[in-house]
Amino acid sequence: MGSPRIAKSLPLQVAAICYRKRGTTVEFLLVNTNGGNKWTFPKGSPEASLSHSQAAEREAAEEAGALGTIEPRHFHLYIHSKGVFWQPGGVQEFVVKAFLMEIHELRQPDEPMRHPTWVAAEEARQRLAKGREVKYARELETVIDRALERIHFHSEPWGKYPESRNTRAAAHS
Repeated sequence: MGSPRIAKSLPLQVAAICYRKRGTTVEFLLVNTNGGNKWTFPKGSPEASLSHSQAAEREAAEEAGALGTIEPRHFHLYIHSKGVFWQPGGVQEFVVKAFLMEIHELRQPDEPMRHPTWVAAEEARQRLAKGREVKYARELETVIDRALERIHFHSEPWGKYPESRNTRAAAHS
């Protein structure tokens, strides 16, 4: 028998997937990374004194100046990387808990150089993919897709679902 594989756990970060509705369109709020060369969601490390959703909400305020309503439970987990393999320290991977946050107000972000920008879903996918390895770009694409599913699911009025034939028949008998 070979030696047992040791699973290495990745450090955790929390992200606020900030959005707003514009008619039937959903827009996402992206910020520049610290280096300024990529787009990302506001995110950071959790704090012992805050729940994970509260920490994500704080990141949205600090990095994007975004204030709103955050869901208390994450809707998705994704893998994110920092760094590049040719620099000291190389690439560090993180598991990111993604929380949906509907934005009601924007103010000046605490962190300069973040340039918070509203973009539609397709533009968000393109900006998030730029300058990233395919693996990480796909992770962020999935975040957008899952967020849209969740936002649309929650905004559908129950009356819109078609009744089954049995329900209609029972109602008329």
